[in-house]
Amino acid sequence: MADQATFENDVEEFVPQLYSAALRMTRNPADAEDVLQEALLKAYRGYHSFTAGTNLRAWLFRILTNTFINTYRRKNRRPDEVELGELEDLYLYRRLGGDGSTAAQRSAEDEALDLFVDTDIKEAVEALPDNFRIPVLLADVEGFSYKEIAEIMDVPIGTVMSRLHRGRKALERTLWRVAEERGIAETA
Repeated sequence: MADQATFENDVEEFVPQLYSAALRMTRNPADAEDVLQEALLKAYRGYHSFTAGTNLRAWLFRILTNTFINTYRRKNRRPDEVELGELEDLYLYRRLGGDGSTAAQRSAEDEALDLFVDTDIKEAVEALPDNFRIPVLLADVEGFSYKEIAEIMDVPIGTVMSRLHRGRKALERTLWRVAEERGIAETA
């Protein structure tokens, strides 16, 4: 059982990765901050139930993924909202270093993706339906194993494998069309 008093120290190193994942899920910085804020609050409140010595990163990603899914469902049931001015500072997010002060803690992989990933690839990933996009992001960007993704998404491992396969095939088709349009690949 984990102690809530150590939550900040234990979770701090994962905040940049969680924000990057939230941004990929929501496709919007403000929504990513909201989802991350809510996920961190849920993680803090439930930290007493986390078993020390198990995979904290996977536990946090599961909370983040579930928070995103629940938020997405809730948004689909409500009409779109319009922002009316600046939002109040996100205290917990900023407290845990999400305000940019931890940019040096970003992984080399995240830095490379920001610099070298073509916008067509990003758009192809973002165009995937959520049930394919989330497993692809968790496996291919965040590096989780099939078993960890199954636990994060609370689905059988076979479902993860199927969704990854279908998501990757959809990406391959989309990117092949882009390659054909650019003259990189021969038109079938």
